[in-house]
Amino acid sequence: MKQRIFMYLFVFSVLLILFQYVNSKRIFEDLNTKLDKRESTITKLKDSIEVLENAYLEVSHFNLDRNEDAISYFEKDGYKIDELIPFIKDELYKLNEIKGEHPIVPYASSEGRKIMINTVKMLNHKWIIADFSDGEFWGEIFLTYEITEDRQLKFSLLESFLYPFD
Repeated sequence: MKQRIFMYLFVFSVLLILFQYVNSKRIFEDLNTKLDKRESTITKLKDSIEVLENAYLEVSHFNLDRNEDAISYFEKDGYKIDELIPFIKDELYKLNEIKGEHPIVPYASSEGRKIMINTVKMLNHKWIIADFSDGEFWGEIFLTYEITEDRQLKFSLLESFLYPFD
């Protein structure tokens, strides 16, 4: 009798160990599968980040914030770039508040509307590109700007175009 009890205990122990082994192996394989999926996702995301960084560098090539020569042009005259860029943009946006037709945009607005500059991109220490709209018509302008000896800001329109109305 005692021998049978030991044999049953032995068989039960072997079955328990076998169950534990199979269960652990399944958990281990599941974790490895999840790890492989995450590693492939991380690789894809790193590739996407690299593509986006390259695209950002390409797009931001003509940008005053990243143009060291243009920044040094202003800094040698004693201007702080962090204050100057918002000031220039604000002065251009203030032209939207002038009554009547816009002083820079060479197109008349549609009836009952006002042309306003929406977005401004400073290309370097001399050039600005901006888009404008009156809600119905829109276009873009290419400007030069300069800060005069008496520290006044002066804008000059070089080119403009109005998108065709569909």
